[in-house]
Amino acid sequence: MDEAAGSVLPAARARHVIVTALGFTQILGYGTSFYLLAVLAAPIQADTGWSLPEISAGLSIGLFAAGLSAPLVGRFVDRYGGRPVLSFGSLGFALGLAGVGVSTNLVAYTLAWCVLGLGMAAGLYDAVFSALGRWYGQQARPLITTVTLWGGFASTLCWPLSAYLVSVVGWRGTCLVFAAVHLLISLPIHFWLMPSNGSPAAAARENDSAVEIRGRHVPFVLIAVSLVLVSIVVTLIAVHLIPVLQSYGYSAAAAVAVGTLIGPSQVAGRFAELAFGRRVHPVWSTILAGLMMATGVALVTFRLDLAGVAIVVYAMGAGVSYIVRGTLPLVMFGSDGYASLMGRLVMPSLIAQALAPWVAALAMSQWGSGVFFPLLLILTLANVAVVAALLRWR
Repeated sequence: MDEAAGSVLPAARARHVIVTALGFTQILGYGTSFYLLAVLAAPIQADTGWSLPEISAGLSIGLFAAGLSAPLVGRFVDRYGGRPVLSFGSLGFALGLAGVGVSTNLVAYTLAWCVLGLGMAAGLYDAVFSALGRWYGQQARPLITTVTLWGGFASTLCWPLSAYLVSVVGWRGTCLVFAAVHLLISLPIHFWLMPSNGSPAAAARENDSAVEIRGRHVPFVLIAVSLVLVSIVVTLIAVHLIPVLQSYGYSAAAAVAVGTLIGPSQVAGRFAELAFGRRVHPVWSTILAGLMMATGVALVTFRLDLAGVAIVVYAMGAGVSYIVRGTLPLVMFGSDGYASLMGRLVMPSLIAQALAPWVAALAMSQWGSGVFFPLLLILTLANVAVVAALLRWR
């Protein structure tokens, strides 16, 4: 069944309204989950006495929970549509953030992050990509790109907002305010603005076609491996870049200045993909993104004095990589059962994303920070080799 035909898309509800609404909720979703502890970790430590590793483990636990639940989320999008799943994501964010805000011990804090992880699985990019594919089929590619443009501003907007709220109502109040925003703003947006879908029977047939993967098991595995490699690299740079640069002699201010280049550069890469990417098969965008990431990492590995330029090149590629994780499977496997397929594809990458910072920290404690950039270079080059192999199946 053609996906666009199988969905009920009100004519009066223009696509730009839906994409704009989803872009807003992605800024809020990422800003209050993936980027939350960048601002709140220190106030939480000062108030509770918990160690920073214990506090930071909350995000890893949330990502792990998101990875485990991703296949189920995908199946639910295929069977029931994006609206109920995204609405559930808003509830998960609200309950999880409220739980973090009222937690008085690490057990409660950890359980709250598990709930927040369910919200991440049902409310962030992968669920949104799945919903867009469910609603618009092959026409979803530019819409996915546009949503990621919005999401690229999550840290830019939410970090200052979080810092302001902490100064006014404290870290607990900040979590409760964000929980209320998800409940009172994001939930109504997802429940009333998002389109409804076709019949459950049609969705079930689409889900069956996803399980078959049309006999293309090798490209499925290659894409899954690429997602794992990219997720590891992106997470390691997000977590460890600034302290590693400082260990190489950068001042704290200089290291932070290099780090701030990541967000705008990712958005620039996504603008380029929106302008030119639709003209080519997404496998070429995937290869280009991989090459840019590898080039940037190679540059900082061998010319540390050019770290700023290197991070710009890397981040532009990383920005495109967030787009192609949604568009490449859509084009290669089709829109039938796309949401279930996405759930299966992203589960290993989310689990790897949760574990990577711990493993890298152990490696650097054993062999020093000098292994950081060479390790990233190996991972990015491996990713280029993997995505290049996809050319055979485009």
